[in-house]
Amino acid sequence: MELETVIGLEVHAQLLTRSKIFCTCTTEFGRAPNESACPICLGMPGVLPVLNRTVVEFAMKLGLAVHATVARSCRFARKNYFYPDLPKGYQISQFEQPLCVGGHIDIQPNGGSKRIGLTRIHMEEDAGKLIHGENLGDPNSSYVDLNRAGIPLVEIVSEPDLSSPEEARAYLLKLKSLLQYLEVCDGNMEEGSLRCDANISLRPKGATALGTKTEIKNMNSFRNVQRALEYEIERQRAILSGGGTIHQETRLWDATQGVTLPMRSKEHAHDYRYFPEPDLVPLVVDEAWIVAVRATIPELPDEKRQRFERDYGLPAYDAEVLTTSRPLADYFETAARRYPKPKVVSNWVMGELLGALNRSGKEIGACPIAPENLAELLQLIDAGTISGKIAKTVFEEMFETSASPRAIVAEKGLTQISDSSAVERVVDEVIAANPEQLMQYRAGRTKLLGFFVGQVMKATHGKANPQLVNDLLREKLR
Repeated sequence: MELETVIGLEVHAQLLTRSKIFCTCTTEFGRAPNESACPICLGMPGVLPVLNRTVVEFAMKLGLAVHATVARSCRFARKNYFYPDLPKGYQISQFEQPLCVGGHIDIQPNGGSKRIGLTRIHMEEDAGKLIHGENLGDPNSSYVDLNRAGIPLVEIVSEPDLSSPEEARAYLLKLKSLLQYLEVCDGNMEEGSLRCDANISLRPKGATALGTKTEIKNMNSFRNVQRALEYEIERQRAILSGGGTIHQETRLWDATQGVTLPMRSKEHAHDYRYFPEPDLVPLVVDEAWIVAVRATIPELPDEKRQRFERDYGLPAYDAEVLTTSRPLADYFETAARRYPKPKVVSNWVMGELLGALNRSGKEIGACPIAPENLAELLQLIDAGTISGKIAKTVFEEMFETSASPRAIVAEKGLTQISDSSAVERVVDEVIAANPEQLMQYRAGRTKLLGFFVGQVMKATHGKANPQLVNDLLREKLR
């Protein structure tokens, strides 16, 4: 029996507000344990939550960006469960009346295009964090840090429209890009500000009914999401092919072993005993508020990609890469305004610049080369001041020092030699020093031109104008 994969993702994104969702505690990351926890975070008797308006606006902004419907009235609910890092014994979330319903995200897996539907986007508060003692030299104890309790989240629930781990990864990358463009979440999976749970099942190919699903948790990178899904597909396929039964459960991803492991049987909505949050009135959203939030939405990745193809004449691949993040797109546009040859700028940004950033572990926002300096480097090549090869050396120095290319060229004496008489003298010397290669060239081994070019460039320390070198050598070797 041929089986097909069905995947739906539940993504929690931590919102970039300065304070928590129901109190004024800071959301700053990295503070000392339990330094950012107050009686409201802890649900002490007599305290009341107050909704953070910015949380609502950020959630609305995301909903509008993905074409969801913003509810004119929604409300919060209590989701009851006990974990050591949930001090109140319940979480304030949304259940029957979420803020946003529907919408979609378009992805481009393997060069194609696919629309992934969204079920809902709702607001909720985060729980705290358990720190187990083996990481602190105390293997018999566990500790709780409640700084994260009350941090504002949005949960983005997709329809089960994804059919492969590659599509799931593409969806997550697109969602991260959207969140960063909107400046509502930094998308940092390693710090926990973007977390993903995956629901996955297999069914006979062509069937419409969903198979029994498992939920996978504990995936802290896009690569681990893909690996976990690949493993779980094969695990379920082996069970079903052997006549076994899949049990609905929650499983943890163990990245070290590369396997999913049982965690608990899967809860259902009734297990959480949802009921309307009595301490918060229903939230009413009027048209004026929606219009005001919509006006804050910037040009989004898909729109920017299409504009880069149309206005700059870039290939689809270049436009896709350059619009992955808003800072990268801004960098490209700044450089292209100073040096109006977009494809050349694109080649340098996607090649040298992104390569150097990856090797150094830096993001584009921390790039030591200003876009204006990259444009200046390309202008120096066009002016014949330096060669393309020397430009690579200058680029490396720019990345190390943040200095301007003109200053580096002047300081290190890297100006290209374009004086034909000076280059001709070197060409004559190289030909005279290599009589055997000269005879072979004149006997028909014209590929030796490259050898002579290399010798001239070596003799001039790479400073000779390459085009001039080639022209003079072709003339004299004849």
